[in-house]
Amino acid sequence: MRKFYLIVLLVMFTVSARGQSEVYQQKKMAKLAVKSPFEKIWDGELPAEVVYKDEEIIAFVPLRRQTPVHYLIVPKKRIATINDLKDDDALLVGKMFLVARDLAKQYGIAETGYRLAINTNEDAGQSVFHLHLHLLGGMKTGPMVDQTYKDPNPRKGDE
Repeated sequence: MRKFYLIVLLVMFTVSARGQSEVYQQKKMAKLAVKSPFEKIWDGELPAEVVYKDEEIIAFVPLRRQTPVHYLIVPKKRIATINDLKDDDALLVGKMFLVARDLAKQYGIAETGYRLAINTNEDAGQSVFHLHLHLLGGMKTGPMVDQTYKDPNPRKGDE
C-alpha cells in the first residue's frame, strides 16, 4: 500500500512539474465554477458590441482591442480549452472559422490579411476558459511571437 501512495505522489509531482502553475490552476478552477463572461454576454447580462449571432455562435468586439479590427468568435456551448474538444465539436469549431472568414470579408480585411488565434492554457495566456477565436486585422500584425527563440536543431539552410 505504501508503494502505491509513493507511485501516486511521484506521478502527481511529475505532472505538476510539467503542467500549469498552482496559481494558474486555482484561478482556472474558480473561473470554471461560474458563468463565463461570454455566457453572460450571450444571455444579455453584460454589454457587448455584437457583430454576429446565431443559435450556436456569437461574435463581438472585445473589451481591449489589439488591432483596428478585432472580434472574438465564441460558441454558445462552453468548451474550456482546445484540449477539451470532443469529436462531435468538429462542425461547431469549423463554423467558427467560417464566421471568421465572413467577418473578415464584411469588415474589409479578407484581401489585406488577418490572423486567427486561439490561446490554450497558461503558456499561451488564456484567461477566459470558454473557447474563443480571435479575428485580428486592419494592420500589419507582424510575427505571432517575438522571434527570439533559436531552434537548437535548425533545418539545413535555415541556420
